Amino acid sequence: MAPRRDPAPAPESAAASTPAPRPVLLIHGIWNAGFWLAPLAAKLRAAGFAPRIWAYDSVRDGGAAAARALVERLREGPETDIVGHSLGGLVALEALRLDPALPVRRVVCLGSPLRGSGTARALGARRWSSPILGRSADLLLRGFEHWDGPAEVGVVAGCVPRGLGRVLAAVDRASDGTVGIAETRLPGLCDHCLVDCSHTGLVLSADAARQAAAFLRNGRFEHGN
Repeated sequence: MAPRRDPAPAPESAAASTPAPRPVLLIHGIWNAGFWLAPLAAKLRAAGFAPRIWAYDSVRDGGAAAARALVERLREGPETDIVGHSLGGLVALEALRLDPALPVRRVVCLGSPLRGSGTARALGARRWSSPILGRSADLLLRGFEHWDGPAEVGVVAGCVPRGLGRVLAAVDRASDGTVGIAETRLPGLCDHCLVDCSHTGLVLSADAARQAAAFLRNGRFEHGN
């Protein structure tokens, strides 16, 4: 009688051996809603990530309240990365300042005025325009002095000077039209890069999405030789 052989183990399926896409939380800026980030979400999904959009009331509740709510959201897990546009990047870093132990590995800020916003200062100085900043005025005006948290932070800044800041003469040509490039250069960043688009265009730009994906993967942007 032939010896009995145990059946060979079934080969692992491709799905079982392929790691799940990494979660990425997308956070919009002031005066925007979650749907504004849908094009960026689609690009990151195509790049192999699992993006989720996190929305908040940027005027009525403000950036500080959003940061506290984000802390509670992130504490639920799992470990995630963040991409924040404009005020959204400030909200992300404020949340991580409030609780440095949050399970966040990397943060990409798209055109975020991390050193404080000259455009916000110009709007706040005018009686007719100061109310439109709502309760986000403080965070936009204050910004940060440096970054020393455990999360790795990179900034993608636009360099096409077309936007509200130029209309108000709050930023010069070294800007994306709303946020000055110097306002995005925070001491303690892991990396910084420029793309050819305006402030609004950062959430639509294929180059900005590509650079965001590169930083989320490697902690560095793609810099030309």
